[in-house]
Amino acid sequence: MYNFITIFVKCPACGKSLMDHTKKVDNEPSIGMIIKSGDQKGLVWLSSIYGSYSHACEIEIKNDALADFYCPHCREHLPTRFNCSACDAPMVDFNLDMGGRVSICSRNGCKNHAIEFEDLSLALRRLYQQYGFRGREYPKNLDLRTSPDPVVKNEQDSAEFLETGTFLMAYCPHCRKSLIENEMLKLKIVNDEEGFLMLSPYLNAFTSKSTVFIPEDKVVKDLKCWHCDKTLIESEKSCGKCGSPAAKISISARTKLIDFYICTKKGCKWHGLNENDLYEIKLEDSEEW
Repeated sequence: MYNFITIFVKCPACGKSLMDHTKKVDNEPSIGMIIKSGDQKGLVWLSSIYGSYSHACEIEIKNDALADFYCPHCREHLPTRFNCSACDAPMVDFNLDMGGRVSICSRNGCKNHAIEFEDLSLALRRLYQQYGFRGREYPKNLDLRTSPDPVVKNEQDSAEFLETGTFLMAYCPHCRKSLIENEMLKLKIVNDEEGFLMLSPYLNAFTSKSTVFIPEDKVVKDLKCWHCDKTLIESEKSCGKCGSPAAKISISARTKLIDFYICTKKGCKWHGLNENDLYEIKLEDSEEW
């Protein structure tokens, strides 16, 4: 159904939630713990989006170094039941509040993880009904995969409105090829290393995940089309909220493609339209308006 599954976990020892709603990673509540590596100790916040490797940490951990994780409530060491199949490091367990476990590798840089449910059918039903996407409900008659025209008319205004939850059909402004893959808005990211950034294609849904680590509140070096490899960053356009460079994609509205801008700073929710389209198109609940 939806591609961004938010998992909610708790400590296997005391049963208290490890979710930190004050510290967000990937624009979602994070999984907060105490981390220790060598003689360093501090707090770490992991992304709660399953499959995302984003995190924030108070200490710097060397690549390939092992880490121990502790519950911030009872201070107990989080248990391990088996070793990583990729690097042989201990896998750290968390309990899912819906029943079951999720395990992550304790070696920094290893992306191996696993999830298991006590009752798979019950877990999937609860995932899609309760955790599918932050409880957001979409119109029942909207085909999220094939809807060619997401524009909804507001009878009290001459402008067209793109409503919150609208599936944005996104294209590269250079080669005009679709940027949607597996119902995600996919972009090529260039930072310290190259990878892919997957954004939610639903308007005003700010969940994201990437194949490379992007520090929170940091501006990425470049965003490109994964077809033609041309940059999407506009040199003359900046974020209306934080001033960071903005990237441009094209979205389908009315009978034409219009320019749609997103901020290149991790965690910033700003997005907007080209000034020429402001009289014809409006975005519901956009932070620019």
